[in-house]
Amino acid sequence: MKEPPLSSLRGFVTLHVTGPQVEQFINAVTGAGIVIWDVKPAGNGATLKLLLDDFYALRPLLKQTGCRMRVIGRNGLPFTAARLWKRKFFAIGLLLFGVALVLLSSMVWSIKVEGNERIASEDILSAARQEGVYPYQWIWRLKEPDELTKELAVRLPGISWIGLQRTGTSITIQVVEAAQPEVKPLHSQRHLVSRTDAVVSEIYAEQGRPLVARHSRVKKGDILISGILGDEENSQEVVAKGEVRGLVWHEYNVEVPLTTTNRSYTGERKDRTYLVLGKWAIQLWGYGDAGFVQSRTLTENDPLTWRSIVLPLGWMIEKEMEVSETVGTLSAEGAREEGLARAKKDIWARYGVDSVIKSQKILHEKKENGKVYMKVLFEVEEQIAEELPIVNNQGE
Repeated sequence: MKEPPLSSLRGFVTLHVTGPQVEQFINAVTGAGIVIWDVKPAGNGATLKLLLDDFYALRPLLKQTGCRMRVIGRNGLPFTAARLWKRKFFAIGLLLFGVALVLLSSMVWSIKVEGNERIASEDILSAARQEGVYPYQWIWRLKEPDELTKELAVRLPGISWIGLQRTGTSITIQVVEAAQPEVKPLHSQRHLVSRTDAVVSEIYAEQGRPLVARHSRVKKGDILISGILGDEENSQEVVAKGEVRGLVWHEYNVEVPLTTTNRSYTGERKDRTYLVLGKWAIQLWGYGDAGFVQSRTLTENDPLTWRSIVLPLGWMIEKEMEVSETVGTLSAEGAREEGLARAKKDIWARYGVDSVIKSQKILHEKKENGKVYMKVLFEVEEQIAEELPIVNNQGE
């Protein structure tokens, strides 16, 4: 016969029946309308399963056929409940803990705002509170995200777009502020002077009086474009504007190792989840060794908070990520190219990406202690002008 529905909820037992008339006993059971299943021969008898409600109806049939039975298995909700009742205090504590965990996970615990620069986060959180989004609010009481974002956009006119995302008990409000017209800074009268020794390669004076020409050699602090127009008797101070480029020489000392060790993540990882109670952490999931030869473990703590108070209860997740290690070897030529590339990147980072490297010359090179050492001279065309305020009305 087939297993009856809801047998796990109703409870069933597994019996081992022995005796001279086992077959007659099974026929008598089915004839009495008792449902049995998984009937299998076992030794000098048979095993079978039946519902707990039909167990006591077997006694007259056992006497009739002269058979004996032995219970070898008890399964289902009634037996589980009986075992828990023997440990009722543990069961009650487990139930209360589960209820508390469900309640705590059904509340909003933290709200953070991202993307705002001009609008204060407090104003955004205040508008969200007026729409029912605030810490310790029940999640099921929140409005639909689309409705919330529309109402928040009305309350915050300085925002062109707003989004709301809920992850567990945390809510993230992402905003895009409306574009504001650019406010041009106020400039005071000034000169443009050279910030370093150089040879002028290009000069363009948008406003002011140029004092140097192309191919002029200038020193640090020399005035390139003057902010004073006219002569000593009739002069006017203006804001000098323009662009001046020049050839500048930079000397770099570079060292590059011939052997490098690179570490990278393979993408494989194993997570371990803990319940944190004060200084204690109880592991819930992620048992077992990850089996990684090399790994790095990152720990994320997510404590529960009440207002500004951090509660001694929360979650901790350990992420063990597999790391692969590769050893690379450079030739002397490769190390030289690597060193020159590093120096060029530093030039562009320091003096602007519009800087142009005109030439390079290796002044000295040696290989020692597994490294290549170089002294390199670069000729670079770059912006050389910087501002110098005019502090009096006298000429240069």
